[in-house]
Amino acid sequence: MKRKTYRIAVIPGDGIGPEVIEAALEVLEATGVNFSFQHCEAGDGCFAKHGAALPEETLKHALESDAVLFGAAGDTAADVILRLRRELNTFVNLRPVWALPDVPCLYPKTKLVIVRENTECLYRGIESEITPGVVTATRVITQKASECIARFAFEYAQANEFHKVTAVHKANVLKKSDGLFLSSVRAVAKNFPKIIYDEALVDAVAMHLVMQPERFQVIVTTNLFGDILSDLAAGLIGGLGLCPSANLGEHHALFEPVHGTAPDIAGENIANPTAAILCGAMMLRHLGEMASAQQIESALEETIAMGQTTPDLRGTLSTMKMAQTVIEQMKAR
Repeated sequence: MKRKTYRIAVIPGDGIGPEVIEAALEVLEATGVNFSFQHCEAGDGCFAKHGAALPEETLKHALESDAVLFGAAGDTAADVILRLRRELNTFVNLRPVWALPDVPCLYPKTKLVIVRENTECLYRGIESEITPGVVTATRVITQKASECIARFAFEYAQANEFHKVTAVHKANVLKKSDGLFLSSVRAVAKNFPKIIYDEALVDAVAMHLVMQPERFQVIVTTNLFGDILSDLAAGLIGGLGLCPSANLGEHHALFEPVHGTAPDIAGENIANPTAAILCGAMMLRHLGEMASAQQIESALEETIAMGQTTPDLRGTLSTMKMAQTVIEQMKAR
């Protein structure tokens, strides 16, 4: 029986994006899964070249693909990744924060997941200048989006053997917007009686994450809070270079490392490819290729345990050499 060929839109973007995405693609190809990669342009360089940060052709390929693999965008990020999330209707931003074995970090046993609502809040970009020197930003929270993200969080917890979901908010100040978010999550929580549900203020969560991250398993929250907390949580396990993410909707999926363009090391071939490689593994799981995803994750852990890493993890390898070492470990299994 002929295996399916997955159509993947590849958008390397700016800075270290092309370097880490190239590394991830080599690892994906080594799994033996059939891919058809469509390389697309977007980001600062694309804007300088074509006058558009996200060309319609790139968007077309993203919409027609089985998944999108995205690197990073610089100053044009709002025009690229935010629009991609919106056009693909990926209402979930899933950010696992799992400590990898043998990585120097603050909390080596950390295993939590941040489920971030991806379509509204302040990231809708509704801003107005009332008068010179006075600007407002409109925060949009809806019952529908809040219920959708809550349902995903509880279903994810249930499917992945987590037994606790925490809704993070600031309803003591944002009484109407976060009040609506909380009432929506509470309504969904009633359908999952076997999962412990609690609520916590975002500022308190920031403190507890750096003191007792084991208090949390699945965090569900609004767009801005999720963005901030996921970067904070990355610091617990060794940094952004280790953190993948998925943008998921009913019909589309986009995978991107949490780190940005890292312009200070762009072009030096020393960027840590771990997050991008893990994005590839997340993509494989989304496509139903579980064994191949596990193959990548195990080989990556073995590579790190051997100390065969980039300089940020105290190793001496280049970006591509680390990826090639992961491939060698995959073949040795």
